[in-house]
Amino acid sequence: MSTLPQIILKPNKRGTFLARHPWVLEKSIVAPASSPEDGAVVDLVSPEGRWIARGIFNSRSYIRVRLYSWTPGEQLDEAFWRVRLQTAIELRRQLGYDDPQGAARLVFSEADGLSGLIVDRYCDHLVVQVAALAIAARVDLLVRLLVELTGPRGIVVRSDRKIAQAEGMELRDGLAWGEPLDAVTAIRENGILYRIDLSEGQKTGCYLDQRENRRAAAGYLGGRRVLDMCCYIGGFSLAAARHGPAREVLGVDSSDRAIQQAQANARENALENIRFQSGECFQTLQGMVSAGERFGGVILDPPRFAASARSIDQALRAYHRLNRLGVELLEPGGILITCSCSGRVTREEFRRTLFGVAQKTRRNLQLLEQRGAAPDHPVGISCPETEYLKCFICRVV
Repeated sequence: MSTLPQIILKPNKRGTFLARHPWVLEKSIVAPASSPEDGAVVDLVSPEGRWIARGIFNSRSYIRVRLYSWTPGEQLDEAFWRVRLQTAIELRRQLGYDDPQGAARLVFSEADGLSGLIVDRYCDHLVVQVAALAIAARVDLLVRLLVELTGPRGIVVRSDRKIAQAEGMELRDGLAWGEPLDAVTAIRENGILYRIDLSEGQKTGCYLDQRENRRAAAGYLGGRRVLDMCCYIGGFSLAAARHGPAREVLGVDSSDRAIQQAQANARENALENIRFQSGECFQTLQGMVSAGERFGGVILDPPRFAASARSIDQALRAYHRLNRLGVELLEPGGILITCSCSGRVTREEFRRTLFGVAQKTRRNLQLLEQRGAAPDHPVGISCPETEYLKCFICRVV
């Protein structure tokens, strides 16, 4: 008999968690008579007292319990965390993402049964992103286990300010173990050298989830004039210029710092068929449409538009406007590579948005490929939120 605190589900809520969804929201549970300490291990039980799963409690988060085990009697101890990490790391080795000069996601949160933890490897350094108090409370243990399992030169811990506030966690970003990261780290991806600022860059430093999409998209862009909007440090741009090879590539981003990195990456790879400029996304696109610009390929990889359920409608309108402008810039037979990283927007909603764009522009869109994140970002079938990235490759007639 477990002596752990029990969190009781409301009636008719058990199906979701028997199906192994890891987030137990405040609205799904009966308020406990006395709340466990934040970060404490608890058991989730049915209204009749039947055991369902084991997780970690946080009274300050809208995710009251993050579930980690559906095995009765399993302890969330050091051995448990070691096995979970080891299993995730072994998958990436099996997938071939162990190039010592490359980068890969070693742990992808819920998809690897480690809700709130992301671990990315950049050559011989790890960047750990903490998104849950449950993980923050165990970060020293997890860092020690990662050292044991991967033998890195150094490990840096990072957190998002807004997420930290929502989780009620206090975590100091910075070096957690070993040697400090260089200001800029170089990785190789598909034969291209990228220099990445791991201390200031977006996410953990680079968008590793688009790795395979960058290479696939380049194959459609040979000999074309290409626009890469929201280019960041030049991921899609450099792939198009090298692997298309595109005739000419223009990369645009609102961040001056990102543009400087993209320009440096182009020079590093001796690519002369590419240039970059700063510009706000919608203003730049509208200006190009008004000026009568035409491209053979347009890449749209914007930041997340829908941060919550309340912002979905607004996000869909933004995706419609963005893609309408992109389509208007394409010459007949042009290629549109359009992406959404908004997990709240489903694949079907994104497809319907493109249908609306086709109607509005009176252009025929032929969907050639529907892609997602790279395999080191697996989708957890029991947690649909892990299928966040959509990348559609279309021909615009």
